[in-house]
Amino acid sequence: MAFSAEISRTNPTCLLFLVDRSTSMDEPFGGQPGKKKADGVADAINRLLQNLVLKCAKAEGVRDYFHIGVLGYGTEVEVALAGTTLDQPLVPISEIANSPLRVEERQRMTDDGAGGVIEQHIRFPVWFEPVADGKTAMNAALTLARTVVADFIACYPDCFPPLVLNLTDGKPTDENPLNAAMSLKALKSSDGNVLVFNAHLSSSSAEPITFPGEEEGLPDKYAKLLFRMSSILPPSLMRAAAEEGYTIRGAARGFVFNADLVSVIRFLDIGTRVATSVR
Repeated sequence: MAFSAEISRTNPTCLLFLVDRSTSMDEPFGGQPGKKKADGVADAINRLLQNLVLKCAKAEGVRDYFHIGVLGYGTEVEVALAGTTLDQPLVPISEIANSPLRVEERQRMTDDGAGGVIEQHIRFPVWFEPVADGKTAMNAALTLARTVVADFIACYPDCFPPLVLNLTDGKPTDENPLNAAMSLKALKSSDGNVLVFNAHLSSSSAEPITFPGEEEGLPDKYAKLLFRMSSILPPSLMRAAAEEGYTIRGAARGFVFNADLVSVIRFLDIGTRVATSVR
């Protein structure tokens, strides 16, 4: 059955993030005027990377179950993750664990166990920095992503299918990216086709549309474009989304429209739930 390959050190999988870094990412999330979209996405990715490091940590060290990269796109496309280069756009999770740009001290409120909350100081590693400048070269980012993912599959032909997560708040300013997305989705390992998920980031306080199974109800041509670019959720991720309280109907796609920061965090958590199958 497709999407069932075990993820191991000898058969890792790939997570590749495509992050819109255009000027409009300097705007706030809808309903959260103090949090810019670029900052929120950076925090969400850094938190996810920290969680993946912890999932892969064993007594003898961090096991390389994942190879991870981030491509940022504004007017141009650049590698955007600490420790990566154009020649090496993906790095094993152990290298990520050992090479944050810095470790910040942050505060969060937590349950004190007695019905109240207390301020807790936490260490927060930073691997990915927020940027908001330029246009939206989404087609170029997807085209480069195809090369990166194809090279990975050539090295690990039996891997759990690579996952590409595109986070954007606007329409592409270069070519229509649909063909590039379809070409990327057509790549496959022996376990199934590459997964491409898309999240539209909100400047509105309207309710998001999450994991739709059809275009009907999407408000404009750009939402429909991102829907068409998105892969159908494999059964394990459909179950994960349903367990998180999402209503899943039909061939639900890995797509969220008009996402606020909370929706982005949940979207990334569900999208990377493949981590539960590591050995």
